[in-house]
Amino acid sequence: MAISRRNWLGATAALAPLLGAPFGRARAQGSAIRLGVMSDMAGPFQDLSGPGSIAAVRMAVQEIAGGDLRVEVVTADHQNRPDIATNIARQWFDRDGVDVIIDVPGSAAGLAVSSIAQEKNKVFLASSAGTAELTGARCSPNTVQWTYDTYMLANATGAATVRTGGDSWFFLVADYAFGHSLEAETSRFVQSAGGRVLGSARFPFPGTTDFSSFLLRAQASRAKVVGLAAGGSDLINMVKQAAEFGLARRGTRMCSLMMFITEVHALGLPSAQGLICAETFYWDLNDRTRAFTERFRAASRLGAPTMIHAGCYSGVVHYLKAARDMGVAAIRASGAEAVARMKAMPTDDDCFGAGTLRADGRKLHPAYLFEVKAPGESRGAWDYYKVLQTLSGEQAFRPLAEGGCRLIRS
Repeated sequence: MAISRRNWLGATAALAPLLGAPFGRARAQGSAIRLGVMSDMAGPFQDLSGPGSIAAVRMAVQEIAGGDLRVEVVTADHQNRPDIATNIARQWFDRDGVDVIIDVPGSAAGLAVSSIAQEKNKVFLASSAGTAELTGARCSPNTVQWTYDTYMLANATGAATVRTGGDSWFFLVADYAFGHSLEAETSRFVQSAGGRVLGSARFPFPGTTDFSSFLLRAQASRAKVVGLAAGGSDLINMVKQAAEFGLARRGTRMCSLMMFITEVHALGLPSAQGLICAETFYWDLNDRTRAFTERFRAASRLGAPTMIHAGCYSGVVHYLKAARDMGVAAIRASGAEAVARMKAMPTDDDCFGAGTLRADGRKLHPAYLFEVKAPGESRGAWDYYKVLQTLSGEQAFRPLAEGGCRLIRS
């Protein structure tokens, strides 16, 4: 349920002591860099972004800033509405001296913030917004898409599922830019692998809680695979209701085209087991991801971080490294120059390891195809995934020449 702006301000004031972030108007402190975390604090994406994104950004600041590099963090809830995201972005850039906006769930909101960041010559580090248009036709010299995108998700799930026998698909799609993009991308990969798309049903976003009519349409299609192009609480409700309908018992495979570990946790392994998904981060991949997770849990008092939390941390770490390289005055003077310097520097952090930033603003790092474990396979809390396949950044993400980004010189 949507909350009012007034109620949100009251809620965030209560959270301020925990998160340590100033709310409302930024307090000017000379040459301090100002980072604005725009997220979903009370809606369907609050667990996979929300307070965890704020905590991850503050972790990066605490680890990299200091000395002459002074950094402030402000936060806001855009309520998954592009108009509110637009108003916040303009206020932050025009009045509050914010230099960088981070996170921004929702592709429509992300595209709006990207456009404003270019207009104002600021920086946008997109961790939540998933539409591949951010590095395609709508690319910007001021935006980096850090964590994942619809092309990667479709590439890592669609074609692989067809190859294992899931050659007919029906899609359940959240009716906004991200859902549309994910459906289109996955359909293309399914068809190129020899599969068929039998149909789709789009449901209003946000606000849908009863998915019975959409699931009945999927069932009636007799598709072998139901592709779920949704996330957050929508995905959780769909999977639970699909279990009540007994789709899995009828041989239908459920493939989540975007799923996060927080959603698996909310579902529980008995309901989520066997679901296939793609992500770019998992807390138990290696020693570095486990070390980051330990620090994150201590800082946030939350469970395992999502790939969005990891992307917020990683993006801010790299931006602040560029700030040390350029100097605070120079990196604040031009967002486009700041992003250009970031692209010129190799990336490396505990979440994603070594990586690069492409000319179109796409951050490259490995992606993983996961299957959710059965309850008997799990060794304990948050031990939910087994790796089916690992793709390099070059394999996982759209080839540079195919995106149509105007920043790419032929």
